[in-house]
Amino acid sequence: MVKTKKTGPKKRKKSSSIKASKDKKEKETTTKKTKEKEKDTKKKVVKKKITKKRAVKKEKVKKEIKRPAKRAKKGPKYWEGIGRRKTAIARVRIFTQGDKEFLVNEKKVINYFPISYLIKIAASPLETLNLKEKFKVSAKTTGGGSTSQAEAVRHGLARALIKFNPNFRKKLKKAGFLTRDPRMKERKKFGLKRARRAPQWRKR
Repeated sequence: MVKTKKTGPKKRKKSSSIKASKDKKEKETTTKKTKEKEKDTKKKVVKKKITKKRAVKKEKVKKEIKRPAKRAKKGPKYWEGIGRRKTAIARVRIFTQGDKEFLVNEKKVINYFPISYLIKIAASPLETLNLKEKFKVSAKTTGGGSTSQAEAVRHGLARALIKFNPNFRKKLKKAGFLTRDPRMKERKKFGLKRARRAPQWRKR
């Protein structure tokens, strides 16, 4: 008896199943690739939109910057000096234009300082240079008493005059109007009534 090998449809079934699985895998890979491509295209579109928006924003900002800002009207030119004495501070401004008057805290000097001696102190730098009728002076003072305010105005006025013309320095320095007076009220000490005043001593 001759043995015959069984060849039949079983092997064919196996080959067909392999082909089907291969086709499925190929389809899956193609679908994945198409999905990935779609995602990439969507991302690119979104990026383009974002970049366009940013570009538009930048252009708007540039346009806003380019617009000339409304400048405030410039007032008359002045030279400024800050003076100090004790706890008083004075900001003095000198003008070459306008009425030639001396104002302290928006009042005339004669009305602000009660004593003529204090008016002389405040205006002494102008008197030494003989420029009393050349400038309009406006000063704003705070702190201290009337004498310390007058001396602070003098100090500030001298500083402002130097800014106007540095050649005035020699005369003003000689007169002593540029030096900041360091003398201040001494503080109270414990055990004493004031800075130096001790209570009265009793023997019994």
